[in-house]
Amino acid sequence: MQAINLLPRDDARRGRQKTQWIVIVPVVLAVLLTGAFSATFLSASGKVKDRQSELASLQMQLAAIPTPDASKVRTQTALAADKQARVTALNAALSRRVVWDRVFRELSLVLPDDVWLATVSAKAPVSSSVATPPAAPAAGAAVAATGITMDGYTYSQPAVARLLTRLSVVPDLVNVQLQQSTLSKIGATPVVHFTIAADVRKPGGAS
Repeated sequence: MQAINLLPRDDARRGRQKTQWIVIVPVVLAVLLTGAFSATFLSASGKVKDRQSELASLQMQLAAIPTPDASKVRTQTALAADKQARVTALNAALSRRVVWDRVFRELSLVLPDDVWLATVSAKAPVSSSVATPPAAPAAGAAVAATGITMDGYTYSQPAVARLLTRLSVVPDLVNVQLQQSTLSKIGATPVVHFTIAADVRKPGGAS
């Protein structure tokens, strides 16, 4: 018995075309995806090679840098340590130095107008690290001041007392003491001759 195709010829052709597209589309998609993956892989591989080449170049430049001489490094280290030691010693010496210009400037600021000094002698306080411990004073006895001694004149005993009061507030002076205050004459003018002693405050000492 012979089969007879009852479908129109156009419908058969459309059926065959649809079957062909179903087969071709997946193949084309697979080819496109394969090409995209290949391009991505080649690009990444090229970047890796560039980075490896750059790393190798930097390593060669680092290897070409000469190694510093160990003896020079030790010499520089020793010089730096010696410099630091000198700076430390200088700072320590300056911290124990009496600023005499400041002391005399303070003295001149508190000196009354009716008082004048004939002589002033001063010496720096001895550091406690090298000083010989003084003999203990008797009970109730004041320690004699030896740092700075002022010998001068004024016209009255109240002026001497005023000078003592002003000297007691000078920051760099401590233990202000009146050694003597006697009536005297300069020509025909009656005056008071006085001697005042005080100690200079040690640098860095408590105020």
